[in-house]
Amino acid sequence: MSTDQASSIPATRPWQKLLWVLAPLVVLGLALWWLIAGNLLGSFNNGAPPVENLTVERTILDQNGLRLLVRGGGSEAMKIAQVQVDAAYWRFTQDPPGAIERGASAWIAIPFPWVLGEAHKVTFVTNTGATFEHDIPVAVETPQSSSLNFAAQGMLGAFVGIVPVVIGLMFYPALRGAGPQVMNFLLALTVGLLAFLFIDTLEDAFEFAGRSATIFQGPMMVLLAAAASFILLLGISRRQGHPSGLALATFIAIGIGLHNLGEGLAIGAAFAAGAAGLGTFLVMGFTLHNITEGIGIAAPLLKIKPSLARFAGLALIAGGPAVLGMWMGSLAYAPHWSALALAIGAGAILQVIIEVSAFLARSSEDPVKALMAPVTLAGAAAGLALMYGTAMLIKI
Repeated sequence: MSTDQASSIPATRPWQKLLWVLAPLVVLGLALWWLIAGNLLGSFNNGAPPVENLTVERTILDQNGLRLLVRGGGSEAMKIAQVQVDAAYWRFTQDPPGAIERGASAWIAIPFPWVLGEAHKVTFVTNTGATFEHDIPVAVETPQSSSLNFAAQGMLGAFVGIVPVVIGLMFYPALRGAGPQVMNFLLALTVGLLAFLFIDTLEDAFEFAGRSATIFQGPMMVLLAAAASFILLLGISRRQGHPSGLALATFIAIGIGLHNLGEGLAIGAAFAAGAAGLGTFLVMGFTLHNITEGIGIAAPLLKIKPSLARFAGLALIAGGPAVLGMWMGSLAYAPHWSALALAIGAGAILQVIIEVSAFLARSSEDPVKALMAPVTLAGAAAGLALMYGTAMLIKI
């Protein structure tokens, strides 16, 4: 296009640009008004009831009976007409009262004399006759939130999150004099343990997504959140080239920390439900399992001398979210929050796997040879085996 032709095109004024933005929105509004006011779907109504969906997100058992937080997810607002517990009808109160809109939640209180250690089944019956069941496998009183409980949860979170990472980082002086082969083995070990965490985190995320309300589209939410986390952190890490040293260790700590946040949410929710059967052996298993994470954080630091403050910061980044997760999970737990946190952690872990692998590849003039070297493959296999073996101590 010539200069004369370009100059002949009239300039678009700001109010004209605004008009072209508003015009399609106005047309959309008119179309929706026509759909509702004109009752265009009326001819398709054959008398079938609307599609209904109800999800129980939280269960509280106390001296007053049962309280359940439910969320509606049907095509229209739905009304709970009756509630059964163990096949018997019980009176109930709902807060807020009335129909439950799509995506809205409500508390259902039932003065049912539950029996300690027994299993109970709650059935919700809507005004259309649809039924939705919720099982309580083992009835135990839900612990009350208090400063004492918060302190106990914080100490436990620090024990299973921060302490093992610190212990893992304490191997740094012993590993610092290692040669190139040992260095590559440790980096590959980090890749192996992160690969295990990635698969384990995604598995847990999809499990929680399956328990969440349909409206949240659990599996798709997990995939989108993981992809967004991966892309965002990858973009941040590549702003000044490939990360290495302290920067790479920090990204490893962030990925592990987001994973521990999701685990903390799950443990906190178990506390809130009164179902946290964390015995001494299980806590020991968590500790041993997370020590390997500290070793993985230390691997990129072997060629530098970080200060103790840097080590403390890395330990807090990796282990501190376990404490926050426990507190958050005990106060405001819902399955979709755990799924979202774990999905973000999975994306972060995948980004770290890419960066550590790239760092390992740059250690040799032939990147493919460096990644396929026997010591590298042995390190990755050792990382997977170590995480798998220690995970056997915490799976119940």
